[in-house]
Amino acid sequence: MDGLQAIQARIAEIQAYARPAAMPVIRSDLSETTTFSAALEAATAVGTTPGSGTIAPAERRAPGDYGRLEPPAELAALGNGQIPADALTPIGIDSHRLYQPAADAFVRMVADAANSGVTIGITDSYRPFDEQVSLAERKGLYRNGGLAATPGTSNHGWGLAVDLDLDDGAQRWMRENGWRYGFVEDTPREPWHWGYRPAGSA
Repeated sequence: MDGLQAIQARIAEIQAYARPAAMPVIRSDLSETTTFSAALEAATAVGTTPGSGTIAPAERRAPGDYGRLEPPAELAALGNGQIPADALTPIGIDSHRLYQPAADAFVRMVADAANSGVTIGITDSYRPFDEQVSLAERKGLYRNGGLAATPGTSNHGWGLAVDLDLDDGAQRWMRENGWRYGFVEDTPREPWHWGYRPAGSA
């Protein structure tokens, strides 16, 4: 299965989830390297699809109160930053990929935000180990006042975090609504960083 077919199959699965009548349907005609504007247009196509899936919300806490995230067993078995591309799910924007439940929730969140006139941009998603090393060298370690997690410990390395490009309105929308999709602002000093932490996860 080539990249486009994989994306189309994933979008078809997402469309099978339950939605209220006003929820958008994601079109399946995205190219593998679609632009954000094209992905946003696709995400905002209006329609309804029956199904039984749900998006798990997160607990609302202060950014510093979430603690260490324990990855699901299937990710832990692969290793932080060592997850192969075919074990992650495309989100329809450039080459960004996430752990499947996070990807499903992210796509739905972006579409719902767009329906409210809010644009959620993304600058980073899954981060391989070598990119974690490079980032730590360039930005310094968080524990020393920098912006990078110790390589091999980043939530990006599990496909469970995104760095977002948000204007003031989008930041407000995320703070009011991101938790409904499992995404929370879980790192002090990094308002662009949103971790996928649905209720019941560590």
